[in-house]
Amino acid sequence: MKIVLNNITKIYEIPGSQNQREVLKNISLTVNPADSIAIVGPSGSGKSTLLNILGTLDRPSSGNVLFDDKELYSMNENQLAHIRNNNIGFVFQVHHLLPQLTLLENVLVPVIPQKDKMKRKLAKAKAMELIEFVGLTDKITQRPGQMSVGECQRTAVVRALINEPEILLADEPTGSLDQETAEQLGELLQEINSKQNIATVVVTHSEKLAKKMSRIYKLINGELRE
Repeated sequence: MKIVLNNITKIYEIPGSQNQREVLKNISLTVNPADSIAIVGPSGSGKSTLLNILGTLDRPSSGNVLFDDKELYSMNENQLAHIRNNNIGFVFQVHHLLPQLTLLENVLVPVIPQKDKMKRKLAKAKAMELIEFVGLTDKITQRPGQMSVGECQRTAVVRALINEPEILLADEPTGSLDQETAEQLGELLQEINSKQNIATVVVTHSEKLAKKMSRIYKLINGELRE
């Protein structure tokens, strides 16, 4: 899978005034299969906005996004939801695990809307394989409140991978972690990219995490520079 951003601009209306704020300015970026990309920049520079446009969570004001040569934002909401659930995995700064569910149940949540019966049937085995991959086999019956923040974040990574996405988007995934746990999660993301050939795009303030990716871009004043 290949994603191409062409001349993406994002403009927000400023509440209570007639002014506008241009967050992204004519940004072009290509994400090839198995790429690993870090996007760094100051707070408020539009990094998360750019990631959300990549992940179909937000629409650009102008420009286009090609998903395997198909115009992404000409699709309807059902088609975009299908792509989000089947082709894209998301990891956020806060893990967003459901507190009433066990680790295993949380991992399987994205499988619920899955229409592919074979994928649903194989989901538990796939989940156990991924849970073992991140070293959490002994935690599968525990709920988020019984786990450390780092264990919850690793669980969130497994949840993002359960539907076998082609691209993983991570928004400040180590932002709430201590230094040692952040280093471990960074190594995990690097390992996922190299061993499972999943394209990875990470938005981060962490120089250490950024350096684990093969390409680093800076987003400054709405412009993306490699």
